[in-house]
Amino acid sequence: MSEAQTPYADLTPETILCALESVGYQPSGGMLALNSYENRVYQIGMDEAPPLVAKFYRPERWSDASIQEEHNFTLALAADEIPVVAPLTDAQGNTLHRFQGYRFALFPRRGGRWPELENPDNLEWIGRFIARIHLLGAAQPFKHRPIIDPDQMGRASADYLLAEGCIPLELESGYRRITEALQQRIDEAFAATRDCRVIRLHGDCHPGNILWTEQGPHFVDMDDCRSGPAIQDLWMLLSGDRQEMALQLSYIREGYETFRELDGREVGLIEPLRTLRMIHYAAWLARRWCDPAFPQAFPWFHTHQYWQAHLGELEQQLRLLDEPPLPLY
Repeated sequence: MSEAQTPYADLTPETILCALESVGYQPSGGMLALNSYENRVYQIGMDEAPPLVAKFYRPERWSDASIQEEHNFTLALAADEIPVVAPLTDAQGNTLHRFQGYRFALFPRRGGRWPELENPDNLEWIGRFIARIHLLGAAQPFKHRPIIDPDQMGRASADYLLAEGCIPLELESGYRRITEALQQRIDEAFAATRDCRVIRLHGDCHPGNILWTEQGPHFVDMDDCRSGPAIQDLWMLLSGDRQEMALQLSYIREGYETFRELDGREVGLIEPLRTLRMIHYAAWLARRWCDPAFPQAFPWFHTHQYWQAHLGELEQQLRLLDEPPLPLY
């Protein structure tokens, strides 16, 4: 395998500890790998200080400018007393560091548990903080971070899977048919909301990126922050049947609109965005398959059973895209 296919082959424990020493920290030697596949993230014990979290960025995924833009956005949110885990700055104000060809950033360790989303008060609480993120996010645009692009996330992802022969031959025609039909409806939904405002977002605001403590929620992992419609940061918090999701959205919206109005037209993008995420996720696994961590973590990928189930899920999404948007209570 090439270096590009195994980007972390030289990221040994010694390299990680030396990287922290290079920016003035004294690690104790204790290290715990945290759940991350795109980057490599570790909790590092410190001598006579609380542990830190070190994130080593996947080479060639983001430019330095786009990583710095993520850091600046997170720091601005923290300065506005929005509970996010922001990168630590050194004496010169730097947040992005380099060591032996790797780029990395350091963060304070923050504990917490998944939020209890069946609690309406928690949903309102989260909605208020997401609205505050969006207020600051709407103040100025990203210059280097990507925008949510249905063509890139959907059509280009499906084309990649087909071109690389990832899909079993007997399922290819069905996959091509269903993804073309889905893309048509997705394009129509985005065209219908083309006048909705595009703002800076968390981008990957699922429950695993919201940690809960006695003080309430705090938001982690801004690695996928990007521009897009506000509903992108809300829909991943919804689950269950149509009525359950509508009720959950009503609680989130009640908290959200304490600080910022939610454009009701964006509700029509919930299922299109969910569909794009499903297609893009499969292509992401395929693109990363040469990274040894991926076959180990996702052994079911590339099996016939996986692709059969995936097509079934996409068929279900086609039916959902033909339904009216969730009602706003």
